[in-house]
Amino acid sequence: MSDFDAIDSLLAAVGPEAELPPPHVRRELRERARLSKAQVARALGVSPSTVTAWEGGRDPAGETRTKYAYLLDGLAARFAADATPATPSTAESQAVAQAVAQAPAATDALPLRTAPEEGGGGDGDGDEVETLAAPEPCVLCGHPAGTRVAGFAQHLDPADCQATASVPDKSTAPPARPEIAPPARPEIAPASRPEIAPAGKPSPRAPRTATRPSERSKGPARRAFQEPSGPVDLIGQAVRAALTEHHGDVEAATAALLKRAIPDAMRLLDETRKGARYDIVAHPWIPDILKKQTSRGADQIWEARPKWTRHALPPGKHEVTALDINGAYLSALKTHLPLGQLEHSAGLPHDRRRAGVHLITPPEWEHEDVLPNPIGQRDEPGPLWVTEPTLRLLLRLSGPKHALCAPPEVHESYTSGATENLLEKFRIALKDARDTAIAEDDEVTLEYVKAMYSKFVSTMGESNYNRELYRPDWMHIIRSQAFSNLWLKALKAHDEGLTVVRAMGTDELHVIGDWRRVFPEGRGVTEVKVKDVYIAGTEGEGEE
Repeated sequence: MSDFDAIDSLLAAVGPEAELPPPHVRRELRERARLSKAQVARALGVSPSTVTAWEGGRDPAGETRTKYAYLLDGLAARFAADATPATPSTAESQAVAQAVAQAPAATDALPLRTAPEEGGGGDGDGDEVETLAAPEPCVLCGHPAGTRVAGFAQHLDPADCQATASVPDKSTAPPARPEIAPPARPEIAPASRPEIAPAGKPSPRAPRTATRPSERSKGPARRAFQEPSGPVDLIGQAVRAALTEHHGDVEAATAALLKRAIPDAMRLLDETRKGARYDIVAHPWIPDILKKQTSRGADQIWEARPKWTRHALPPGKHEVTALDINGAYLSALKTHLPLGQLEHSAGLPHDRRRAGVHLITPPEWEHEDVLPNPIGQRDEPGPLWVTEPTLRLLLRLSGPKHALCAPPEVHESYTSGATENLLEKFRIALKDARDTAIAEDDEVTLEYVKAMYSKFVSTMGESNYNRELYRPDWMHIIRSQAFSNLWLKALKAHDEGLTVVRAMGTDELHVIGDWRRVFPEGRGVTEVKVKDVYIAGTEGEGEE
């Protein structure tokens, strides 16, 4: 076999990828079928955030792509069949088209039909009408109907249908349906809200009123199709299942939980995002400055990690306490994160409603002898790309309250609309589980929670371990927020009269003095604990 024959064999073995409709069509098909992202995700074996990415423009690959295309093709074929009656008359088709165009969007998935032709027979083949042995709820009004049209229980005579948004009769259809004022919302009891039915099977509906889109978007009927917000006890369930599976072996259960920490964190994130106000872009376009320059290299973002030790201590020997900052990355999840794709700007003042990365010339820092530089220890002078927390810290320190430096000079930015509470429910769920684990001396849950938030942060960039979220900007911002939080603790210690000796990484602060009057002691995320105590300094000399 020649080289070209071998290549031809390879090409023959590679089948064509399944075609997918445009992203907006994917979303329209799912919403028209009244399928939640969670339902689609469970059927395809992915997370809801992955479905969000597909509907935002990202394409799946391999077997998952084939399954997704099969689902979308099936939905499109079903709606095409529903929209084509067997043998409708011209007048009937016009009446149905007008009714569908005027009906509320929530009824788009239902086949609205008019009464059959006079003399045509109640069970004629042309109208696909069958008589029911026992009445079933009408898909339009919810009251008992004795006939089924095109597979759906309906009243044949519009006069018998008690739906307030009924379909006009073909012989008397007016050019436009009269507006009917919606009832007062308190009169709509929760029990009357429709249940979500399986795809393709309509559920009984409470009487509808004709409302404008803006009114419909605020009414109870729309909320009835939203999934409940707030996470279930996913962490506790996972720990109990692991302990049961490994017959109470703590080490084996912990090892198993650590291996699944990343997908479990993503599942928890999806649960805490239910009912959220903001949609996020999980796989946006990323500027080159956020991409690794080499396979093992780094991108161009400077995170301002502190690595500072005081040059000289006061004369004499001193007891230095190394404080450990609890849950540094967990606390840093509360930070301003960009929601969508980053957009470039230059020459604009800082907008606190947006967040991202910024090219700045940092100010001179003249307090190196008592406090670390807010941008960390940097060898090269000149402009550098920093994250939102670093820029906000510099702007804060240059303000009238502190006046510790000049304002940084911002040259250009990549930002998007932002919120500080994007991961707040996710953070609180992890924090509560951590607090409970500490109170109950549950080391399995404690290690599991720590792995969830630390690996969540470290793998949301260019990582093969988490392909559901590609936000290197978030990774840098959260890390920088942890560094900024540590720097602010150093500033607080200095302002309260303590001598700051060292600041390292995200969670290590060394001080001289009565630190307990400044920081609460404990294992909570708002507390600190003692990591080490040592003696430093000699008469007239610096640290040993």
